[in-house]
Amino acid sequence: MNEEKQVRAVCEKFGLKGEYRNYEIVNSGHINTTYRVYYFRDGEVKDYILQRVNTYVFKNPVDVMDNISTVTEYIRAKIKQKQATAKRNVLHYSKTPEEQYYTFTEDGGFWRCCRFIDDSVCFMTTDSLDVIEESGKAFGEFQMYLSDFPVKELNIVIPHFHNTIRRYDALREAVKMNEAGRLAEVEQDVENYRTVEEIATKPYRLQREGVLPLRVTHNDTKLSNVLFDAATHEHLSVIDLDTVMPGLVAFDFGDAIRICASTGEEDEKDLDKVALDIEKYEAFARGFVPCVKDQLNQAEKDTLALGAVAMTVECGVRFLTDYLNGDKYFKIHYPDQNLVRARCHFVLAQDMIRRLDEMQAIVNKYCEGEKEN
Repeated sequence: MNEEKQVRAVCEKFGLKGEYRNYEIVNSGHINTTYRVYYFRDGEVKDYILQRVNTYVFKNPVDVMDNISTVTEYIRAKIKQKQATAKRNVLHYSKTPEEQYYTFTEDGGFWRCCRFIDDSVCFMTTDSLDVIEESGKAFGEFQMYLSDFPVKELNIVIPHFHNTIRRYDALREAVKMNEAGRLAEVEQDVENYRTVEEIATKPYRLQREGVLPLRVTHNDTKLSNVLFDAATHEHLSVIDLDTVMPGLVAFDFGDAIRICASTGEEDEKDLDKVALDIEKYEAFARGFVPCVKDQLNQAEKDTLALGAVAMTVECGVRFLTDYLNGDKYFKIHYPDQNLVRARCHFVLAQDMIRRLDEMQAIVNKYCEGEKEN
């Protein structure tokens, strides 16, 4: 079956109404295969997003979709308590006649379908503080709507995803095995990461001790996972919910900061260019913190900034581990890219640690309800 025939066949499984027009491949994702499909109905074109889920990455795709459908319907109900429609503010997945949010094809493919949110755009990167603040609001509202969700009902789709202690254990194993014969050139990098292990693992240890509660978390809080209104650039909806599962609010906050508030790319070779952009940090906090402050306990508020350190270090440890193992996990585009990434993340983490009090003071300001003019 050629590609277009398969796309149309899958659409029929979801009972999409109207006249099929055409489709196009969406190349923005790195894991799933995504199509934008066009139907004509009631005098206008209707757009849908059709995805074939990568079952090599997501071994239990039914669990993934159970999480996604449960969470999106929960958010939809919350939004509709405040306004007439949630059409543009949360993803809406189609069901098959069997009342499933997914379908299989004969070749073993696992598929899902959702409505395209009209007049929306996403950004891969931005220097706009307004857009960064809006992304903070989007992820903060995601937390707010799900603050009373029974988190134990969610499936663990990737076990130990943000277990920073295990990430360090994996690094030690990679050092011991020295599978790619690269240890000699990175001994100082390994030592550098050892010096920040205690502070980086603190949030996970606090969770394990019961100080920080598990909540529903997105676990991939990059800018490109927010849809914005094409005209106003106000946030609309959080997308890419494959990794939704129990986690720490600090990790969602911190991972967003790692990405949006660095002065360099994640593989910047000139380490003098890498630091925390405190204006971008504050812009995200200004959007995020007011949305979540009333739902968090004091320990959660006190560790939001620390979450940025933890996520930056954890990612750096993973890059360094992969480099020692021979670049098996992360896609690279040139030799030593994982090592460059690891060094870049360490420098960023160092700057965060130096400025941790300043970062937490910004969080505290918005927890107390202050707002800049």
